[in-house]
Amino acid sequence: MSLSCCFFEASHSRNRKVGSGFLLAALIVVAALVWYLERRDSSAQATSSQIAGELTYKPLAVENPALQREKQAASRRTEYKSSGRDLFSEMAPAPVVVAQKEERHTATGPMPPPPPPPPSLPGNVKFFGYGTVPNGTAKRAFLSDGDQIFIVAEGDTLLGRYRVVKIGNANLDFEEIASGRRGSTALSEEPITAPAS
Repeated sequence: MSLSCCFFEASHSRNRKVGSGFLLAALIVVAALVWYLERRDSSAQATSSQIAGELTYKPLAVENPALQREKQAASRRTEYKSSGRDLFSEMAPAPVVVAQKEERHTATGPMPPPPPPPPSLPGNVKFFGYGTVPNGTAKRAFLSDGDQIFIVAEGDTLLGRYRVVKIGNANLDFEEIASGRRGSTALSEEPITAPAS
């Protein structure tokens, strides 16, 4: 019994090999046939389109085929001016509201007087320097009035009539307390002599 089992298995495996060989051969024949038919159809279409293209070609009617350098230069000089729309957004921009011009009515009466000139410090008061205290406080301005020296910070009053608004590197901005008008004085280049003690 063991011999017949071995014989059955051997013949069964041989039948399986022969069947798979026929199947493989049939697939190869079908693939070759499909390839041949496709190639024949595409080559026939290509030759007919090549012939039709050669017969119907007409060159473009161009007056001057030379490069037009002035048009190239003009296109290179143009700058893109955005309309304000984000190119990467699907949302449309908000509509532009055109401001309507209102007619101004001019007064027909007498003209108002021109505004007064900005205030200035009295002629003998000179801004001659500025500095800071080593502990990092605000700037201090140094002013002289003859033999008197004033040291003021921003926000301090000077001579009871002026408030120091800003101390700059080259000028001192101040405000006249009574009228609220603002003025400025430049850093004086004249040497200031120290008062005799």
